[in-house]
Amino acid sequence: MNILVINGPNTNMLGAAQTEIFGNTTLGNIEKKIKEAALGSAKVSFFQSNHEGAIIDRIHRAYDESTDYIIINAGAYANTSIAIRDAFLATNIPFVEVSMRNIYAAENYRAKSYLSDIALGVITGFGDNSYILALAHLLSIQKRNN
Repeated sequence: MNILVINGPNTNMLGAAQTEIFGNTTLGNIEKKIKEAALGSAKVSFFQSNHEGAIIDRIHRAYDESTDYIIINAGAYANTSIAIRDAFLATNIPFVEVSMRNIYAAENYRAKSYLSDIALGVITGFGDNSYILALAHLLSIQKRNN
């Protein structure tokens, strides 16, 4: 099983900015944790960009690469990007949306995502464990289908 993890704007600053919200974990540490959790069960690749078009291009490329699933933390693009939504609709790659913070305990505008209704599921508010929970769900799908 091939899984792509996409991280959107400002996730490259994890561990350095807004630590009162996101903690001290860096994106590199999150990637390491995901790789360890997937070991032997899935091939995981990673992509981060602060640019909407680059994220769309990466989703399109994932389609060409026959990626099985995507885990995405779209950052603020979850609340603003119809174009990323359209990329998922165009490619039909199943995905799980994650957010490290509880979006329902943040500003009101963060509770509306353009991705949630087309995602397999949404995991929000569990810090870096949000990614591990998403991975666990995808691995359970694989196990169920075998």
